[in-house]
Amino acid sequence: MTFRVTPVITESTRNLGKSTLYFFLTIAAIKASHSLYRCIRSLTMSSSSSSTSNSTADASTLRRNRILSSKLYFDVPLSKVPLIYSTAYDISFLGMEKLHPFDSSKWGRICRFLIVDGVLDKNSIIEPLEASKDDLLVVHTESYLSSLKSSANVAMIIEVPPVALLPNCLVQQKVLYPFRKQVGGTVLAAKLAKERGWAINVGGGFHHCCSERGGGFCAYADISLCIHYAFNRLDISKVMIIDLDAHQGNGHERDFSNDRRVYILDMYNPEIYPFDHEARRYIDQKVEVVSGTTTDEYLVKLDEALAVAGKMFDPELVVFNAGTDILDGDPLGRLKISPDGITSRDEKVFRFAREKNASFVMLTSGGYMKSSARVIADSIANLSKQTLINF
Repeated sequence: MTFRVTPVITESTRNLGKSTLYFFLTIAAIKASHSLYRCIRSLTMSSSSSSTSNSTADASTLRRNRILSSKLYFDVPLSKVPLIYSTAYDISFLGMEKLHPFDSSKWGRICRFLIVDGVLDKNSIIEPLEASKDDLLVVHTESYLSSLKSSANVAMIIEVPPVALLPNCLVQQKVLYPFRKQVGGTVLAAKLAKERGWAINVGGGFHHCCSERGGGFCAYADISLCIHYAFNRLDISKVMIIDLDAHQGNGHERDFSNDRRVYILDMYNPEIYPFDHEARRYIDQKVEVVSGTTTDEYLVKLDEALAVAGKMFDPELVVFNAGTDILDGDPLGRLKISPDGITSRDEKVFRFAREKNASFVMLTSGGYMKSSARVIADSIANLSKQTLINF
């Protein structure tokens, strides 16, 4: 007897088959979708990375071209000494400069003291060129430079509110032009230091200004500009900034936050402006000196700091921001360093650079008492007496 088995296909069986097929098709579609997403994302990221890389390369090329075409570097006859100053440094605009504690005529008085004391021959001083817009764009953004066309913005940067009421053409002439001349001096100082061993810009040291913003009487980032020019024109690859102004140098710290070619030693009072905690993270060697620190305490800390810096980094160029707002009685620095302490400080830093066989640039930076000019002149005279510099 033969039995024939006939499959019975019910409606429920058909539905189950369709459901199973839909399930697997859905899984396959999801997997295909994920694969497609990953492929597209990979291509997008690759394109974005390539675009960013190309953009960075383009910016670097543009910066280099600007530096190479700049006129701020020029040949200086040996009859001139590597001390840079222009009468255009001094700022005077309807007496408004007196509304800020900074002595905006100290640069000229420093040179006059040196000349009267017989340390310096007036005819041996080097006058720098004014930094042009293209020069400034080596570091600064177009938007920041455009913001300086507003007198109100300049007033905030130099902390003299009435300047906001002046026509910008007057602000450019009386305030920003002197700053741009000082920038030219700082940039040129690195070239002279490479050629002669040292150079002093009797001005500059605008260490609160970075690429995108100014502040604290600092409208242009001359230190950052100086270093970028040195990288591209002087075959220098390692620079140490020794910032001994009483205030933190937050401008150059932000500009070189990710640049291992630059080592920053900043010795400052943390209890005063600018309170830039983000920029503090970019300091390689932070030395905090609180209000009331005396000369002996300060110099001990400096000796220790220089010893550490010498072991950590071998600079080819040292940029010394030699602010005198650490002087006892300075209304903003709040430290208690004597004039002789300033002289000792400067000599220690010069000797450090010489021991490291590094070219040396000195900038006068901050200082808010009339006595600062005399103190700076005496310190420079001492450097000459110690044969650390030759006039």
